[in-house]
Amino acid sequence: MRIRAQASGDKATVRVLMSHEMESGQRKDAAGKLVPAWYIQEVTASLNGKQVLAAEWGPAVSKNPFMQFAIKGAKAGDKVAVTWKDNKGDTRTDEATVS
Repeated sequence: MRIRAQASGDKATVRVLMSHEMESGQRKDAAGKLVPAWYIQEVTASLNGKQVLAAEWGPAVSKNPFMQFAIKGAKAGDKVAVTWKDNKGDTRTDEATVS
């Protein structure tokens, strides 16, 4: 995951690029069999350990999704962490410092 967080005034803009194949479960492989669904289900973000965003995603989200959001009250030096969990139970967390 690549996270960039930039402060501007009393808020920070956070940009996140997540690496994930995001299979919908509707595509067929070369042999004609359905490729099993594999997608990010839950995304959360926190500022200095306090949750500021929670989202539920489904199979319609594209491969390697990009997400952008703003956090009011964030300032330079604060820590932003983003976590995702997919439908197979895999999870990933990454952190960035607001600049």
